[in-house]
Order: sequence, then C-alpha cells, then structure tokens
Amino acid sequence: MKQSIRIIGGHYRGKKLHFPAIDGLRPTSDRIRETVFNWLMHDIRQARCLDTFAGSGALGFEAFSRGAASVVLIEHDPLAFSNLKQICTSFHSSNLTVLKEDAYEYVKQHAQSGQQPFDVIFLDPPFAKPHLLDCIPIFGQSPILKPGGLLYLETPHDMGLNSEIWETLKLKHAGQVCYALYRKIM
Repeated sequence: MKQSIRIIGGHYRGKKLHFPAIDGLRPTSDRIRETVFNWLMHDIRQARCLDTFAGSGALGFEAFSRGAASVVLIEHDPLAFSNLKQICTSFHSSNLTVLKEDAYEYVKQHAQSGQQPFDVIFLDPPFAKPHLLDCIPIFGQSPILKPGGLLYLETPHDMGLNSEIWETLKLKHAGQVCYALYRKIM
C-alpha cells in the first residue's frame, strides 16, 4: 500500500510524493516541515543540502523545491531507495542525487574525503536506532558541515548538543517529536 505526502512550498508546491509503507518510516509532517522551512527561508536558497536517512524524501525534496542548489539523499533500505530514485527522475534535475548507502558510513567517508562541505544537513533517522549519537560528533568535528552550517534534528527528545560546537537556533516539540535547528559554531 502506497502512502503520500505533498511538497508544501516553493517551485514544486503541491507535488505529491508517494512512498511505500516501511516499518519505521515516518515522514516529517506538513506542520513540522512548514515550521522548519520558515526557519530556513533565508538559508535554503542556493544551499548544498544533505538528507541523511531520507526515507520518503520529504525534507530533501522540500529543500529542493524551495531553491536549494543541490540535495543529496541517503537511504539504505532497498524499497525506500528505489522509490526515491523514481521520485528523483520526475524532477528532471541533475542537482538531486539519491545514494543507496548506510548514512553513518557515508557521513564518515565524506568527512574524510575532502569533498565540498554541506550548508544544511537534515538528520531524521529512525528513532529506534542510535544513529543520532553516531553522526552528530562527526558533523561537529569534521568539515562535512561547513562552519556556520545548519543541522536540523528530529528526535524523540531534546538532545542537548554541546554548546561549544552548536548554537541552538530553534527548538520545538510536537507530540512525541522534538525538532531543532542548530548552527555549527566552528
């Protein structure tokens, strides 16, 4: 059974994105996405974005619709990856990339590769897995996220990130979800 969400703003506003029913896949709700992209409105245009644990692609495709220069979507689940590839082709853009990789391994490799850093990283992994705790130190200590870059987290509770590395810009709760935007200080 396919489920769907819609892009809520930007050039592709109203475009439906279908995604398969996969255990643990919970797209960011319209309400939360609207808030997050209001937070990002002055930073998303021409940004290089990374959507780790992309799932339905809601955050990455929304960023692209709102003017991101490029978006890399990382997904390990074969069914979700295949679906993201299919959606990606419907945008007819070489500025969207979908990779079938373990997000943590991609983050580690990219951090050591010397590739161009990202301006915005979306980190919204399945809540039942420890990937948040694995990835956040890499984002803070490596050049994968540029200094002054933005990290969006969606978690079951406030993470309380290290204030020497991360400036908390916004933090809200909606139901059982805590979502926050941080700026990398160094």
